[in-house]
Amino acid sequence: MNKAILGGMVIVAILVLVLLLALTSSTDLQKKDVVFHATLADPKLYQNGVFTDTFEADAGTYHFRFVPNGSSPETLSITLAGSSMEFSQDFVLVGTKAETAEYYTWKYDGRDTITVPETQEITIAINPNGNILGSVSVDILGD
Repeated sequence: MNKAILGGMVIVAILVLVLLLALTSSTDLQKKDVVFHATLADPKLYQNGVFTDTFEADAGTYHFRFVPNGSSPETLSITLAGSSMEFSQDFVLVGTKAETAEYYTWKYDGRDTITVPETQEITIAINPNGNILGSVSVDILGD
């Protein structure tokens, strides 16, 4: 077999593999739809120290995802209220020191799964417990 033909077949095989991986990744992203997102990095976003918003959610299971850092609020109190569901949780910021370097990784500990029994509008209240200067992003992802 000619080296040029063999090389062309290898390139085609690699392109097919990359395409399959891209399709798999986009399918995974579709499974985790973002139904709510807020980046809280400006004190003007809070009214009386609490950020509030509303969003529509279908029946199903949802998960919180946070993007915190060292300046994020130590406790982030989140309340969700809809026509047939309520949820309230205090998420506590935990820093873990990296073993090989002088830096920390940050995450919020708390119950991060909620169930919405039916399609409804949900009101979310995020209370940083006085730390309106610390930044954090909050997402709610559907399965």
